[in-house]
Amino acid sequence: MVSAPTVRRRQLGRTLRAMREQHGLKQEDIATASGGRLNGAKISRIETAKTAASAGDVAIILDTLGVTDESLRSSLLKLTREGARRGWWQSYRNVLSPAYEDLISLESEADQINTWQPSVIPGLLQTGEYARQIIAATAMSAAVEDRVDALVEVRLARQSVLTREDPLTLWAIVGEAALRTQCSDSRIMHDQLGRLLSLAARPTITIQVLPSTAAPHVGQMGAWSILGYGAHADLSVVHVESLTSALYVEERDDVAMYQNAAEQLRAAALSTGQSEDMIREIRDKNK
Repeated sequence: MVSAPTVRRRQLGRTLRAMREQHGLKQEDIATASGGRLNGAKISRIETAKTAASAGDVAIILDTLGVTDESLRSSLLKLTREGARRGWWQSYRNVLSPAYEDLISLESEADQINTWQPSVIPGLLQTGEYARQIIAATAMSAAVEDRVDALVEVRLARQSVLTREDPLTLWAIVGEAALRTQCSDSRIMHDQLGRLLSLAARPTITIQVLPSTAAPHVGQMGAWSILGYGAHADLSVVHVESLTSALYVEERDDVAMYQNAAEQLRAAALSTGQSEDMIREIRDKNK
């Protein structure tokens, strides 16, 4: 498992290294051009994610490379600064696993998320009562069971990315099985499905349902989310979650495979209108 700060450092280092190589420069060349403000060893540590770069370090490198694209500079400097910023979730560090902190951190910075969930409603779309049922059902230790209330609070707090001043764009593809989960009280699923219908009306949220009658598809390999950071594809990362840990897929070719898989699932899923009809039909059976 790779932690989110390391993911960000690796994204940043990979991007800076690629830009340097495009200019045909060595690390020592950047160090010399920086007028002694950086040395080759430090640049190497930044590019290999062995150390966290400061915004000042990155600005020097970008200036030395002659990068004037303000959008690119802003994205890279934001990526750098966010690594040191204290997020709201850090007040829950006593109840969050490092993997969960990583996900929340990445979500808070993302501009868009494409997620595939075959058997559970995506966390960003869950109601409190549904979240409680899912968290309790997947708790694999007494320690997690004791933290259910706090974990529900965290899951709901994560949803602020959907309502902030510049809400992220969410495209969720959900398996039909997730809609048919039998909670302890039918009203829980009734309310959850009603929330999906309400959220689907927002211009920044798209929800599609992949029916259980669909032909074999790439999504049967498991759930994942693609987190994107603006127009620069090199910063995208895939979050693959398992019961006890999380994996971050960062290499561009690998991320592209997941993006292609997302396109395949969109094509296989019901249209948004048909999806809403199915959600509404199942909801009405949970009264």
